[in-house]
Amino acid sequence: MTPLLTALQATAVEPLPEEAANAANTAVQALSTGAVDNNSLNLLQLVLHASIPVQLVMLLLLFGSIASWVIIFRKKRVLDRAAREADQFEERFWSGAELSKLYAGTTERNREIGGLEAIFEAGFREFGRLRQRRGADSRMQLEGAQRAMRATGSREIDGLEHNLEFLANVGSISPYVGLFGTVWGIMISFQGLANMKEATIATVAPGISEALIATAMGLFAAIPAVWAYNRYATKVERMSVRYDAFSEEFSSILQRQANLDEP
Repeated sequence: MTPLLTALQATAVEPLPEEAANAANTAVQALSTGAVDNNSLNLLQLVLHASIPVQLVMLLLLFGSIASWVIIFRKKRVLDRAAREADQFEERFWSGAELSKLYAGTTERNREIGGLEAIFEAGFREFGRLRQRRGADSRMQLEGAQRAMRATGSREIDGLEHNLEFLANVGSISPYVGLFGTVWGIMISFQGLANMKEATIATVAPGISEALIATAMGLFAAIPAVWAYNRYATKVERMSVRYDAFSEEFSSILQRQANLDEP
């Protein structure tokens, strides 16, 4: 064994020829480039090579996502404005100003009123109308004002809730729509393997990747819609409680006013 090892150690190791070394380096670079290309994910190519039904599903999800984001930004602006106007009106209302002057200020301004200001204007207008009617006691005046405030408050809340249903529908339906596109794409991929004698993972992978894009787009459309719906529904509920509380407090003020007017 020792003479064999001595002979191997004594053997000179000749380097590879220059052409062979260059060829080996080129092969390594080609393999590396091919690995990068195979591992890279080109979403645009996956969408363009998908089947027509899957592309229609993706287009529907894209429309739902864009519409959801438009509603999200608009609803944020509407709710922020409603809260800001409510703060400003409550500051004027509880500053000690006379109700008649406050009512005159809401009717004289050449603008559209809303929120607490609209509730106050409706209640005080109905209260003043019933006060001028003969035979209307304080109870009738108060009930009329409360009905007017409830009706106006319901219209205001309905305006704040506008388009929230669309966000709820997008958030609940989009994952299932994307799943439908994925199932359809996988069915098409496996159907194409029926005529092949040998099927490998490399043959099935592109079709499955194209189909899975639909599920990803469904989640992309659903997650922001669900988050926005929960957030804005909570804000609308808080505004509804705020409107109801103001109506009750204003009703107490009108009741005291009606009792003072009675002989």
